[in-house]
Amino acid sequence: MTNFLAVERAVRTAAPHNLLGTVRAALVEHYGATDVELLMADYSLTVLQPVTELPHTAEPLSVYTSPEGRAFGSQEPYGQLASSEGVVDLHLPVTVRGDRLGILSVRIPKDRCTPDAVEELTVVAALLGHEIVVAERDTDLYLQARRASRLTLAAEMQWQLLPGRACTRNEYAIGAQLEPAYAIHGDNFDWATTSETLTLSVTNGMGEGIQASLLTNLAVNALRNARRAGIGIADQAALADQALYAQHRGQEYVSTLLLSFELATGRVQVVDAGSPQLWRQRDKTVERVNFEAQFPLGMFEETEYVAQGFVALPGDRLIFVSDGVYAAATEVGEAYGERTLARAIQAAGLLPAAAVPRAILQELASYLDADADDDALVVCLDWFGRDSRPVGGSPQHGRVSVSQLPQ
Repeated sequence: MTNFLAVERAVRTAAPHNLLGTVRAALVEHYGATDVELLMADYSLTVLQPVTELPHTAEPLSVYTSPEGRAFGSQEPYGQLASSEGVVDLHLPVTVRGDRLGILSVRIPKDRCTPDAVEELTVVAALLGHEIVVAERDTDLYLQARRASRLTLAAEMQWQLLPGRACTRNEYAIGAQLEPAYAIHGDNFDWATTSETLTLSVTNGMGEGIQASLLTNLAVNALRNARRAGIGIADQAALADQALYAQHRGQEYVSTLLLSFELATGRVQVVDAGSPQLWRQRDKTVERVNFEAQFPLGMFEETEYVAQGFVALPGDRLIFVSDGVYAAATEVGEAYGERTLARAIQAAGLLPAAAVPRAILQELASYLDADADDDALVVCLDWFGRDSRPVGGSPQHGRVSVSQLPQ
């Protein structure tokens, strides 16, 4: 524990751009590490990018076929003997409240790879994740390291608007993904939580490029401004509607699905202002949840919105999709369709919420056999309810021991 406290102090006082250098030096000194690397998950969640000298990174690693990817996917520490010299490569999730940022890889002598050491190093990786999130206010280093290619300006604006790509609490787990990750236009998701509520919005943007991104930025920030004033979701929608209409006079508007969850009871209020769809997987049944459609935000002046309701039960999986998913069509015009989407949702049934959007988008890409013409957004929310725990629980820190490593 003395070693861990020393590393913790070093990380918390490190300069934003030098977190990796500080962690590397501290782990060499206190754990006998011989190599320490940080890998960041790219925007498409398909590769892990080593953080090296910018503007370039070293060769990326696949999240599907590499040992580092195995740790990233399972969200549990994974160890392997690196050579006959008696050293172990430990791959540790760098994750903040369910948002998977990357992997910290640490090479240490086998005789120092004890369960206690693995547990402490796993906590160091989580601590590093929190410090990276804070450091991103002051440095571009980690944002640049996430990029397998250059983002369009519209995509840059959209990614900066997002709250994250995943979030977990005892009551729920959220995972979300946008595609094409490096050229998105107007689709967006947002969430915010209090001790008693979760507010979630899914936005289906109109148009393309910078104009679409500007429109979505106005809509999301108008909703946030209203939410932070402490008013209900129907009034949040009304105020955002007024802001958009005042700016564009009905020529441009935004389709939004806005929800407010009561954490203690699972009661949900919904404002359906446009095209994003909600699907529910309950036990083995997958079905679309329909609401009374109301006008998109900004289409008409002073639209009044009415909240509808339903109840989320423990074990429910809620899937939100934009029209870039459910209305996607092949080159010969064959629509993706509800039946195909339902099968994709069922096929991802055993995955955690954070991995579901990527899996559904991969199914969509395989179906289209081509690049999507529109933004595609998927948000997955697993509802556990109050005083319950996610299936499978949290990662078992320290579960990797020398005896479990390949000989």
